[in-house]
Amino acid sequence: MAGEWILTVTAQTPTNIAVIKYWGKRDESLILPVNDSISVTLDPEHLCTTTTVAVSPSFEQDRMWLNGEEISLSGGRFQSCLREIRARATDVENKEKGIKISKKDWEKLHLHIASFNNFPTAAGLASSAAGLACLVFALGKLMNVKEDHSQLSAIARQGSGSACRSLYGGFVKWIMGKEENGSDSLAVQLADEKHWDELVIIIAVVSSRQKETSSTSGMRESVETSLLLQHRAKEVVPKRILKMEEAIQNRDFASFAGLTCADSNQFHAVCLDTCPPIFYMNDTSHRIISCVEKWNRSEEAPQIAYTFDAGPNAVLIARNRKAASLLLQRLLYYFPPSADTNMNSYVLGDKSILKDAGIQGIDDVEALPPPPEIKDKIAAQKNRGEVSYFICTRPGRGPVVLSDESQALIDPKTGLPK
Repeated sequence: MAGEWILTVTAQTPTNIAVIKYWGKRDESLILPVNDSISVTLDPEHLCTTTTVAVSPSFEQDRMWLNGEEISLSGGRFQSCLREIRARATDVENKEKGIKISKKDWEKLHLHIASFNNFPTAAGLASSAAGLACLVFALGKLMNVKEDHSQLSAIARQGSGSACRSLYGGFVKWIMGKEENGSDSLAVQLADEKHWDELVIIIAVVSSRQKETSSTSGMRESVETSLLLQHRAKEVVPKRILKMEEAIQNRDFASFAGLTCADSNQFHAVCLDTCPPIFYMNDTSHRIISCVEKWNRSEEAPQIAYTFDAGPNAVLIARNRKAASLLLQRLLYYFPPSADTNMNSYVLGDKSILKDAGIQGIDDVEALPPPPEIKDKIAAQKNRGEVSYFICTRPGRGPVVLSDESQALIDPKTGLPK
């Protein structure tokens, strides 16, 4: 291990959105949930965390930077992840750089970590899930950890519960497990991202502010005070999990949409049943639900599923591209941008959906007719400026290592963020 050197690994990990929600822990320190959950991994091209981890004998302490600002690593969750990964480190040899690190060396070597989210942090878009999953995945590669993705997910879980589901692409189930030590509480892939690739996802970012009640404290209060949560975990979710697995396997959108919407609404009902009540959705969130429900009811089969995490942002899953372009027309009709907005910064991600919807500029938005399911003037009201922007995306792949050094966030010469 002689000499001064810096070894780095850069990885990219997607975020995920739960369609059967995780809300409530049976063990706070190990982050063990009161029920199973199922999520869809979102395309990392549009929503992801990129993390570079670096090791060097010249580093004096573990340090981390998030979106360019140094943050403390002293929190229990970061420490759990670092401890668990270090315990599984094996010998590493980089012949090109003449570096040899033995299993024992990892105990005394320090790390520098730089992480960047290409979407708002702590605004209810599962940034902590992508972040902790990326940290564990990148460290696993740096330290030559032999554990598979499912076993790594049990480590990521100790950083952020839903992080365990970001270690796979496509459709993922977090098994709550039965063991007290949490060894069987891990993620498994139900189907990859190609299994149901006609789905299109549109996220309405209602607010990118940090939320008033963090998920951690919200969950704790729900577990302590909500009788509905107890009923949900014991009676409702186990049946829904089985039905959701079947809907995904059979690509049955009507069942998928019914379960997704019902589970999102029940999660927010649990929040209201908590003492004191927790409000994650706002009036704009409710208007989006109303718009989707009216349209779904006017069609022979549901076109859209909606789900909201611990925040006001809507995640809308369309059955196919046609439904997605019709959804975008409706969303832009109800929630037009302010007059001076550039459409390129109002609809992000896969902009081809905008083209499918026949919209090039603000004039096309103003010319949109009221959706045919609207029967009265009040329902046709526009809510200008209530949505910050939309992101068009799709189900995506799991984590990957980025071998292109230009994508690294840490300078290989200084060991500090670029």
